[in-house]
Amino acid sequence: MPRDYYEVLGVERGAGDAEIKKAFRRLARELHPDVNGAPDAEERFKEAAEAYEVLSDADRRATYDRYGHEGLRSGGYAPNFESFGSLSDIFEAFFGGGGLGGAFGGFGGSPTGPAQGGDVAAGVELTLGQAAQGAAVDVSYDGVVLCQHCRGNGAEPGTPIETCAKCGGAGQLRVITRTPFGQVVRAAACDVCHGDGRVAKQPCRECGGRGRQVQRVEVSVDVPAGIADGQRVRIAGRGHAGEHGGPPGDLYVQVRVREDPRFIRDGDDLTTVVDVAAPLAALGTTVEVPTLEGATELEIPAGTQPHETITIRGEGMPSLRGRRRGDLKVVVNVVIPRHLKHEQRELLQKLADSLTEHNLRTEEGVFGRLRRAFGGHH
Repeated sequence: MPRDYYEVLGVERGAGDAEIKKAFRRLARELHPDVNGAPDAEERFKEAAEAYEVLSDADRRATYDRYGHEGLRSGGYAPNFESFGSLSDIFEAFFGGGGLGGAFGGFGGSPTGPAQGGDVAAGVELTLGQAAQGAAVDVSYDGVVLCQHCRGNGAEPGTPIETCAKCGGAGQLRVITRTPFGQVVRAAACDVCHGDGRVAKQPCRECGGRGRQVQRVEVSVDVPAGIADGQRVRIAGRGHAGEHGGPPGDLYVQVRVREDPRFIRDGDDLTTVVDVAAPLAALGTTVEVPTLEGATELEIPAGTQPHETITIRGEGMPSLRGRRRGDLKVVVNVVIPRHLKHEQRELLQKLADSLTEHNLRTEEGVFGRLRRAFGGHH
């Protein structure tokens, strides 16, 4: 059973013609494919158009108010959308060409005016070291560029460009479309000159008169130090060439930073783990830890506990915002010896027998010990 037409448009039963028209235009704007990618947008638009077709006609509205949907069907009414294709086709038929701008006096440009070229997306992959230092990487992609043979005007060099005979230089043709509301006249780009208003007497042999070509483009991109996985670098003007003298689009380079088995990254900070034998953690020792610039020595204080974290300032990633570098956090993994020889067991037994409560006392509370036991940092 179809929904109530007043409910579809979101108006009261006593709404006037102007309010009904305003409600339909609002829904049409909301459901246009340029702004609504929902899979049910087309069906919802057709539903709204059917409601408007009935409620904007005085006779049909009166029949509907008295007898509902059954009364309309008994009177021979049926919505007529079969002659239209996509939602975009229906929308243009109701409101004219130019998309939302043409329909609502907004922001659509003239089809004969300059049009900016499309943007291009590409991707690069870096190591963590490259991301820390910054890198110049080569990016290649298939881009639309101006034809160098005709310099983008579509004509064979030395041959004239003439006014289009079909549209008289206007770049547009008037198209009449039949809709449920009657005939609608809209402007469409000329199919001969494609909206330019001019045609080459002898089309360029390299691009076939299009003025643009697809070719492989290579660009060197400077990736800044400190970039993170998933961030993008924008290079203005390196996208597809524009049409009718319009500016080119931009190139967006998506950066993928490979995982480094030595580090875990958290913003500008890095975390690594170093293994220290339990006796050495008790006595204190010096170990080598990895950094982005190479290994460095780190002093492990006597009595270091499992999962304690020692911070090395300024050994993390550089900041994109130009502040100081992040830190390197070293988590100490205290390793309990296994596979002991007889002499080693005797030595450890003597140590165990000599331990007192003073040796095992800690200032931590129970929650602090739990956090450390489960790998938390403090």
